[in-house]
Amino acid sequence: MIRIAAVGDIHLGLDSAGVLRPAFETISDAADVLLLAGDLTRHGTAAEAGVVAREVAGLGVPVVAVLGNHDYHSDEQAEVTAVLEEAAVTVLEGAGTVLDIGGVRVGVAGTKGFGGGFAGRSGGEFGEPQMKEFIRYSRRCAESLRRSLDELKESGCAVRVALTHFAPVPDTLAGEPPEIFPFLGSYLLAEAMDRSGADLAVHGHAHLGTEHGMTSGGVRVRNVAQPVIGRAFAVYHLPVRAAAGSATDQVPVAAE
Repeated sequence: MIRIAAVGDIHLGLDSAGVLRPAFETISDAADVLLLAGDLTRHGTAAEAGVVAREVAGLGVPVVAVLGNHDYHSDEQAEVTAVLEEAAVTVLEGAGTVLDIGGVRVGVAGTKGFGGGFAGRSGGEFGEPQMKEFIRYSRRCAESLRRSLDELKESGCAVRVALTHFAPVPDTLAGEPPEIFPFLGSYLLAEAMDRSGADLAVHGHAHLGTEHGMTSGGVRVRNVAQPVIGRAFAVYHLPVRAAAGSATDQVPVAAE
């Protein structure tokens, strides 16, 4: 059983030191890895990233993250990434990482993702250059996620998790105004997950959304934005089928 702890949208500022650390210090008892689903800072500064780094340093489990739109706000995303990586956080963007958890190869593929909307109500690569680039950026994020999931499969990962900030399905946006759905996620992310396969997908971004959702291909999706899960982190359990070397019967269960 692989235990995945996840949270997004913690939005730490310079006045947030120590807010989450007491809860995070219990993670090694509850989970095997901590995933951070973006919007880790308020304004995307390196100084705020330093606060995040101190909250998650030395927890006794691997920490893997993607950045969110807030983390890009000050155009210091490279500096934010560097500060987190100095604290041994693996920051993914269009890439994957392999973890050895109790002899099980667990792969995490990550991208921030982007918007564009969902099937039947989505933007297209037509018209003004700005609109075409908007959707092309979403497509590039999704393609990088698909490639990363494929590479993790080829490397023999028994469990694969897709980590994004933007949502891959509208299910987990329920509660948000429908008018802003196109700015909260893209169906292209779900297509990438269904095409390459994943045992779990976690994202953030939608503070008023819903925790549980699923892609049309059956990948279970969880919105782990902190305002949604209502706690420092959620934990999902993924069974491992040792004989076939892949996860099966994945029914992630949120820990208390």
